[in-house]
Amino acid sequence: MLHNRWIILALLFLVRAGMGVQFQLVPSLAPLFIESFALTVAEIGLLIGIYQAPGIFLALPGGTVARRFGDKRVVLAGLALMTVGGLVMVAARNGEILLAGRLIGGAGGILMNVVMTKMVTDWFAGREMNTAMAIYVNSWPCGIALALVVLPGLAEYAGLVAGVLAVVVYCAVALAGMALLYAPPPAVPTSGAAATGWPDARVIVALLLAGSVWGLYNAGLAVVFSFGSLMLAERGYSMIAAGAVTSIVLWVAALSVVLGGVIADKSGRPGGVIALSLAGFALAMLLASRSDAVTVIFALMGLVGGLGAGPVMSLAAQVLTPATRAVGMGIFFTFYYAIMMCAPWLAGTLAEIFGSARVAFDAGAAALLLAFPFWGVFHMMQKALRARQVV
Repeated sequence: MLHNRWIILALLFLVRAGMGVQFQLVPSLAPLFIESFALTVAEIGLLIGIYQAPGIFLALPGGTVARRFGDKRVVLAGLALMTVGGLVMVAARNGEILLAGRLIGGAGGILMNVVMTKMVTDWFAGREMNTAMAIYVNSWPCGIALALVVLPGLAEYAGLVAGVLAVVVYCAVALAGMALLYAPPPAVPTSGAAATGWPDARVIVALLLAGSVWGLYNAGLAVVFSFGSLMLAERGYSMIAAGAVTSIVLWVAALSVVLGGVIADKSGRPGGVIALSLAGFALAMLLASRSDAVTVIFALMGLVGGLGAGPVMSLAAQVLTPATRAVGMGIFFTFYYAIMMCAPWLAGTLAEIFGSARVAFDAGAAALLLAFPFWGVFHMMQKALRARQVV
């Protein structure tokens, strides 16, 4: 068992990366899924977004179940569902079974993600929270980038089933690693509010606002890795080349996400980092589908866009106490998953209506700009809650 918080964070990083790999399976191999299952672009968008759909129903129960059965058991159950969902996709012969596999895998990913975020909060509360959360959330883009680089080449060489099986293997190895290596943090002190674990009503509103900011931020990112390859294919790129260029966003973000967390911790101004990230990311998305300097723009997108991930993900922790973290993170992720379920489908539908994946990028930029008012109201509520000593 591991007991150093940074080694624990590394383990959680590698395990959660499997969720990014599994999510990205369909976008990375979209042309092969379209060819093999006769799917439309809008149906690909649905297949991408449906992975997040169980979060609307499982994020909150996942937090309460973790309070009863323990964090580690719930994470292991989530990883088991991810493995089973992948196996269902291996056996799929039509779009309906593919959809079922995505739902099962997504349900597992939601359970794992909600509880593992609480694990990070428990290990780093009162310490390097922005930095730790930035590293942790980095696992998602790193998993996606890994899928973009590895899966297209593997599928072209050995077929679509081989690509799906590779994801199943990753999930199974993550399950074994978590079972053998994870140890809980030292006991976290609780207050009298622990009887129910439910936050104050004003805190719940703040969590819904924070979840909306996190959802809209990720909606922009999701558009990049969901439709980047299709947008580049429209411009003459091969599937492998399009995947490689799209992955640049995520490899650069792997560095800038950590940088943003460190800057937020050292400067004490996470709000400035969030504002710069949202505005710069939106501008880069608008330029990406219109500029010939594709590689440069995609790198810029990752550099600026990644800065805000840690501070945005830390918003929920700023209004939660140890007693309310399990349920509170469930509330936070419920709104996040509602947005993430709809975003790829909406972007795909708009792209099909207007006949170009470029429109999906414009929708992603709009989502990033829409996050500003939600974040502004959250910031005001957070100050009011602190003044009243609710958090």
